[in-house]
Amino acid sequence: MDTQTIAAAGLPALGWALHGGMLLRRLATARRDPLTGLHTRAGWTTRAEHLMSKHPNALVLLVDLDDFKSVNDTRGHAAGDAVLTATAQRLTDWCGRHGIAARLGGDEFAAIVTDPARTAGLFALRIALDQPVTHNGLNLPVSALVGHCHRDLLPVPLLTDALSAADASMYADKGHGRRNTL
Repeated sequence: MDTQTIAAAGLPALGWALHGGMLLRRLATARRDPLTGLHTRAGWTTRAEHLMSKHPNALVLLVDLDDFKSVNDTRGHAAGDAVLTATAQRLTDWCGRHGIAARLGGDEFAAIVTDPARTAGLFALRIALDQPVTHNGLNLPVSALVGHCHRDLLPVPLLTDALSAADASMYADKGHGRRNTL
């Protein structure tokens, strides 16, 4: 075979390789929230299910920002974006290297941590999430509801059940005053 024939035969393979690489990059991008850099629901769910299956002491969290709409309405979407970005960073910092956080959509976040010491730090997380965010020289008030569920308290350790329990915990907390201890 001459070099032209070999080159012609290799072009489709090169094209498919480049196309495959582009698809992998797009998939990775689709699993990350473009604003916060956190995993999206799809990207987080796969990882969280894996962590739950491996760690009986896993802790699943749901976080919902209080009155977030009023920040967007009164200060604009750029201010709202600053609050979302700060919340994502605070949640990621709290998770550390023993967990992962996600932005599920809007002002709703989720996390799973596998370090039992993090369970004791839920109050510290709430304090961190409730700190004001500075945007254009203004301190924007921020507060968050935090619901949680320990995997080992579930009859069947499924992520969907843990999220439902964390959601119930979050709204029970809201109904009885946000400042209750976790």
